[in-house]
Amino acid sequence: MRRTPGRPSTARTPSAPRTPVPARLRNPLVALLAALVAASAVLLGAGSAEAAGYRYWSFWQGNGKNWEYATQGPSLLRPDDGTVQGFRFAVSEDSGDSDQPRRAPDFGAICADTPAEDGKKRVALVIDPGTAADAPDGEKPPAPRTACAQVAPDASSAEALAAVAKPLRYDSSAMLCAISGYPKSGCGEQVSGDGGSAKPSEPAKTVDGQEKGEEGDGGGPSAGLLVGIGAVLLLGIAAVVQARRRR
Repeated sequence: MRRTPGRPSTARTPSAPRTPVPARLRNPLVALLAALVAASAVLLGAGSAEAAGYRYWSFWQGNGKNWEYATQGPSLLRPDDGTVQGFRFAVSEDSGDSDQPRRAPDFGAICADTPAEDGKKRVALVIDPGTAADAPDGEKPPAPRTACAQVAPDASSAEALAAVAKPLRYDSSAMLCAISGYPKSGCGEQVSGDGGSAKPSEPAKTVDGQEKGEEGDGGGPSAGLLVGIGAVLLLGIAAVVQARRRR
Protein backbone atom coordinates (compact mmCIF):
# COMPACT_ATOMS: atom_id res chain seq x y z
CA MET A 1 0.00 0.00 0.00
CA ARG A 2 1.40 3.36 -1.03
CA ARG A 3 1.46 6.34 1.27
CA THR A 4 0.41 9.82 0.19
CA PRO A 5 3.46 12.04 -0.14
CA GLY A 6 3.73 14.55 2.66
CA ARG A 7 1.25 12.71 4.85
CA PRO A 8 2.56 11.82 8.27
CA SER A 9 3.34 8.16 8.65
CA THR A 10 1.28 6.17 11.09
CA ALA A 11 4.25 3.95 11.83
CA ARG A 12 5.87 4.49 15.29
CA THR A 13 9.09 6.36 15.03
CA PRO A 14 11.94 5.71 17.39
CA SER A 15 11.45 7.67 20.60
CA ALA A 16 13.99 10.25 21.58
CA PRO A 17 16.60 9.14 24.06
CA ARG A 18 15.38 9.61 27.62
CA THR A 19 17.28 11.68 30.04
CA PRO A 20 18.87 9.27 32.56
CA VAL A 21 17.12 9.35 35.91
CA PRO A 22 19.51 9.81 38.80
CA ALA A 23 20.29 6.54 40.56
CA ARG A 24 18.95 7.86 43.84
CA LEU A 25 15.53 8.47 42.19
CA ARG A 26 15.49 5.38 39.98
CA ASN A 27 16.41 3.03 42.80
CA PRO A 28 15.42 4.25 46.25
CA LEU A 29 16.58 0.94 47.68
CA VAL A 30 20.17 1.76 46.76
CA ALA A 31 19.83 5.11 48.47
CA LEU A 32 18.38 3.47 51.57
CA LEU A 33 21.14 0.92 51.76
CA ALA A 34 23.73 3.65 51.26
CA ALA A 35 22.22 5.55 54.17
CA LEU A 36 22.30 2.43 56.33
CA VAL A 37 25.95 1.81 55.47
CA ALA A 38 26.75 5.42 56.36
CA ALA A 39 24.90 5.06 59.65
CA SER A 40 26.84 1.91 60.44
CA ALA A 41 30.10 3.71 59.71
CA VAL A 42 29.11 6.51 62.05
CA LEU A 43 28.30 4.05 64.82
CA LEU A 44 31.51 2.14 64.31
CA GLY A 45 33.51 5.32 64.08
CA ALA A 46 31.99 6.61 67.28
CA GLY A 47 32.84 3.38 69.04
CA SER A 48 36.41 3.53 67.80
CA ALA A 49 36.85 7.19 68.73
CA GLU A 50 35.54 6.52 72.21
CA ALA A 51 37.52 3.31 72.70
CA ALA A 52 38.75 3.53 76.26
CA GLY A 53 41.74 2.20 78.09
CA TYR A 54 42.70 2.03 81.73
CA ARG A 55 45.54 3.74 83.56
CA TYR A 56 47.17 1.26 85.91
CA TRP A 57 50.29 -0.59 87.03
CA SER A 58 50.68 -3.82 85.05
CA PHE A 59 52.64 -6.75 86.44
CA TRP A 60 55.27 -8.69 84.46
CA GLN A 61 57.63 -11.66 84.84
CA GLY A 62 61.01 -12.03 83.21
CA ASN A 63 61.79 -15.29 81.41
CA GLY A 64 65.52 -14.68 81.17
CA LYS A 65 65.42 -12.58 77.98
CA ASN A 66 61.97 -11.04 77.62
CA TRP A 67 58.95 -9.95 79.60
CA GLU A 68 55.73 -11.95 79.92
CA TYR A 69 52.48 -10.61 81.33
CA ALA A 70 51.92 -12.19 84.74
CA THR A 71 48.97 -14.55 85.03
CA GLN A 72 48.67 -13.98 88.79
CA GLY A 73 48.56 -10.83 90.86
CA PRO A 74 51.58 -9.88 92.99
CA SER A 75 49.78 -10.78 96.21
CA LEU A 76 49.28 -14.37 95.03
CA LEU A 77 52.55 -15.03 93.23
CA ARG A 78 55.45 -16.23 95.38
CA PRO A 79 58.58 -15.97 93.24
CA ASP A 80 61.62 -18.17 93.54
CA ASP A 81 65.06 -16.91 94.35
CA GLY A 82 66.65 -15.39 91.25
CA THR A 83 63.35 -14.26 89.75
CA VAL A 84 62.96 -10.96 87.87
CA GLN A 85 59.63 -9.14 88.02
CA GLY A 86 58.48 -5.87 86.50
CA PHE A 87 55.86 -3.20 87.08
CA ARG A 88 54.87 -0.76 84.33
CA PHE A 89 52.51 2.20 84.65
CA ALA A 90 50.67 2.99 81.41
CA VAL A 91 47.31 3.37 79.69
CA SER A 92 46.13 0.24 77.89
CA GLU A 93 42.88 -1.46 76.94
CA ASP A 94 43.86 -4.90 78.24
CA SER A 95 46.79 -7.22 78.83
CA GLY A 96 47.15 -7.77 75.08
CA ASP A 97 48.33 -4.22 74.40
CA SER A 98 50.01 -3.36 77.70
CA ASP A 99 53.39 -1.64 77.56
CA GLN A 100 56.27 -3.66 78.95
CA PRO A 101 58.87 -2.35 81.39
CA ARG A 102 61.62 -0.50 79.53
CA ARG A 103 64.46 -2.26 81.33
CA ALA A 104 65.74 -5.74 80.52
CA PRO A 105 64.88 -8.53 82.99
CA ASP A 106 68.52 -9.12 83.94
CA PHE A 107 68.78 -10.63 87.43
CA GLY A 108 72.58 -10.67 87.41
CA ALA A 109 72.82 -6.96 86.70
CA ILE A 110 70.06 -5.89 89.10
CA CYS A 111 71.18 -7.96 92.08
CA ALA A 112 74.93 -7.82 91.46
CA ASP A 113 75.51 -5.73 94.60
CA THR A 114 73.20 -7.77 96.84
CA PRO A 115 74.96 -10.93 98.09
CA ALA A 116 72.89 -14.03 98.81
CA GLU A 117 71.97 -14.71 102.46
CA ASP A 118 70.88 -17.92 104.15
CA GLY A 119 67.17 -18.03 104.90
CA LYS A 120 66.32 -15.33 102.36
CA LYS A 121 65.68 -15.08 98.64
CA ARG A 122 66.51 -12.34 96.18
CA VAL A 123 63.93 -10.96 93.76
CA ALA A 124 65.03 -8.47 91.11
CA LEU A 125 62.46 -5.75 90.42
CA VAL A 126 62.09 -3.34 87.50
CA ILE A 127 59.82 -0.39 88.32
CA ASP A 128 58.86 1.68 85.29
CA PRO A 129 56.46 4.61 85.97
CA GLY A 130 55.90 5.10 82.24
CA THR A 131 55.90 8.25 80.13
CA ALA A 132 54.40 11.71 80.47
CA ALA A 133 51.67 10.70 77.98
CA ASP A 134 50.44 8.07 80.43
CA ALA A 135 50.68 10.26 83.54
CA PRO A 136 47.57 11.65 85.21
CA ASP A 137 46.93 15.37 84.76
CA GLY A 138 49.34 17.49 86.78
CA GLU A 139 51.77 14.66 87.53
CA LYS A 140 55.20 13.83 86.18
CA PRO A 141 56.43 10.23 86.22
CA PRO A 142 59.69 9.54 88.02
CA ALA A 143 62.54 7.81 86.19
CA PRO A 144 62.47 4.02 85.82
CA ARG A 145 64.58 2.18 88.36
CA THR A 146 65.60 -1.29 89.47
CA ALA A 147 65.92 -2.81 92.92
CA CYS A 148 66.93 -6.11 94.45
CA ALA A 149 64.56 -7.18 97.22
CA GLN A 150 65.88 -9.62 99.81
CA VAL A 151 62.93 -11.23 101.56
CA ALA A 152 61.75 -14.38 103.30
CA PRO A 153 61.61 -17.57 101.20
CA ASP A 154 57.79 -17.61 101.23
CA ALA A 155 57.32 -13.88 100.54
CA SER A 156 54.93 -12.82 97.79
CA SER A 157 55.78 -10.45 94.97
CA ALA A 158 53.77 -7.77 96.75
CA GLU A 159 55.93 -8.18 99.84
CA ALA A 160 59.10 -8.02 97.77
CA LEU A 161 57.85 -4.80 96.18
CA ALA A 162 56.96 -3.32 99.57
CA ALA A 163 60.49 -4.03 100.80
CA VAL A 164 62.04 -1.67 98.24
CA ALA A 165 59.35 0.70 96.94
CA LYS A 166 57.21 2.08 99.76
CA PRO A 167 54.77 3.70 100.04
CA LEU A 168 52.40 1.48 98.10
CA ARG A 169 48.74 2.32 97.66
CA TYR A 170 45.87 -0.10 97.01
CA ASP A 171 42.15 0.36 96.49
CA SER A 172 39.37 -1.43 98.34
CA SER A 173 39.49 -4.35 95.87
CA ALA A 174 43.24 -4.88 96.46
CA MET A 175 44.27 -3.38 93.12
CA LEU A 176 47.75 -1.85 93.10
CA CYS A 177 47.30 1.91 92.64
CA ALA A 178 50.68 3.51 93.38
CA ILE A 179 54.32 2.51 93.80
CA SER A 180 56.62 4.80 95.77
CA GLY A 181 53.72 7.25 95.94
CA TYR A 182 53.20 7.47 92.18
CA PRO A 183 50.66 8.40 91.06
CA LYS A 184 49.32 10.51 93.88
CA SER A 185 45.70 9.78 93.06
CA GLY A 186 43.55 7.56 90.87
CA CYS A 187 43.49 3.81 90.55
CA GLY A 188 42.82 1.91 87.35
CA GLU A 189 40.53 4.68 86.13
CA GLN A 190 39.01 4.46 82.69
CA VAL A 191 40.56 6.88 80.21
CA SER A 192 38.78 8.14 77.10
CA GLY A 193 40.26 7.90 73.62
CA ASP A 194 41.75 11.42 73.81
CA GLY A 195 43.57 10.68 77.04
CA GLY A 196 41.08 12.39 79.33
CA SER A 197 39.65 10.70 82.35
CA ALA A 198 36.17 9.32 81.71
CA LYS A 199 35.34 7.75 85.05
CA PRO A 200 36.26 8.85 88.58
CA SER A 201 38.57 6.51 90.37
CA GLU A 202 37.57 4.48 93.38
CA PRO A 203 38.69 5.69 96.81
CA ALA A 204 42.03 4.14 97.66
CA LYS A 205 44.00 3.46 100.81
CA THR A 206 47.68 3.23 101.60
CA VAL A 207 48.91 -0.02 103.11
CA ASP A 208 52.23 -1.78 103.57
CA GLY A 209 51.88 -3.86 100.41
CA GLN A 210 51.43 -7.25 102.07
CA GLU A 211 48.86 -9.66 100.64
CA LYS A 212 47.58 -7.03 98.18
CA GLY A 213 47.82 -6.15 94.54
CA GLU A 214 45.62 -7.26 91.67
CA GLU A 215 45.58 -5.83 88.18
CA GLY A 216 42.50 -4.70 86.23
CA ASP A 217 41.67 -5.41 82.59
CA GLY A 218 40.37 -3.17 79.81
CA GLY A 219 36.92 -3.44 78.21
CA GLY A 220 35.54 -3.97 74.75
CA PRO A 221 32.81 -2.24 72.75
CA SER A 222 29.82 -1.14 74.78
CA ALA A 223 26.56 -3.08 74.64
CA GLY A 224 24.76 0.02 73.35
CA LEU A 225 27.09 0.28 70.37
CA LEU A 226 26.60 -3.36 69.42
CA VAL A 227 22.82 -3.06 69.73
CA GLY A 228 22.85 0.03 67.52
CA ILE A 229 24.87 -1.71 64.81
CA GLY A 230 22.56 -4.72 64.95
CA ALA A 231 19.51 -2.50 64.56
CA VAL A 232 20.97 -0.82 61.47
CA LEU A 233 21.71 -4.17 59.85
CA LEU A 234 18.21 -5.46 60.59
CA LEU A 235 16.69 -2.35 58.99
CA GLY A 236 18.77 -2.96 55.87
CA ILE A 237 17.63 -6.59 55.61
CA ALA A 238 14.00 -5.56 56.07
CA ALA A 239 14.31 -2.95 53.32
CA VAL A 240 15.71 -5.50 50.88
CA VAL A 241 12.89 -7.99 51.60
CA GLN A 242 10.22 -5.29 51.22
CA ALA A 243 11.66 -4.10 47.91
CA ARG A 244 11.66 -7.61 46.47
CA ARG A 245 8.03 -8.14 47.43
CA ARG A 246 6.98 -5.00 45.53
CA ARG A 247 8.61 -6.09 42.28
